Amino acid sequence: MPAGVSRTEFRNAMARVCAPVNIVTTNGPAGRGGFTATAMCSVTDEPPTLLVCMNGRSAQAQLFLANKRFCVNVLTPEHRDLANLFAGGTADMGARYAAASWITMAGGTEALADAIVSFDCTLEDVQRVGTHHVFIGRVESLRARTDGNALAYFDRNYVQVPSLLAS
Repeated sequence: MPAGVSRTEFRNAMARVCAPVNIVTTNGPAGRGGFTATAMCSVTDEPPTLLVCMNGRSAQAQLFLANKRFCVNVLTPEHRDLANLFAGGTADMGARYAAASWITMAGGTEALADAIVSFDCTLEDVQRVGTHHVFIGRVESLRARTDGNALAYFDRNYVQVPSLLAS
């Protein structure tokens, strides 16, 4: 029986997959938190649902689980420094939030004021898969811009995805 795919092989292969760069926030009785994630995608449009993955060893995991709400903010190239900050550039959550402008969504989560799209979600389900939590969120409200370019992550680098709307 083959040994399977090693962690290193898998990580190197996944680095070749282009992914959106997002800041995922939470705010509620357990406190305020946020992290940078590329593991996010839609699940279904009926009801509108998405998923996002978070390392289970993160000190913030319990915040997200307790608050039962989160907001996925899809970033632009102008947000590179902010993405790095929320990826662990500082442990000080106040400093992370002070580096940008935020809008409170209907459900109480904080949306990045100039994100391409912000999805305000209720945590519907959580699955533990290996080292990560898979958060399934029902989208309760959203904000979307009609301009700007998306920031993506490919080959362990940020890349800009041009908007086709300007054509």
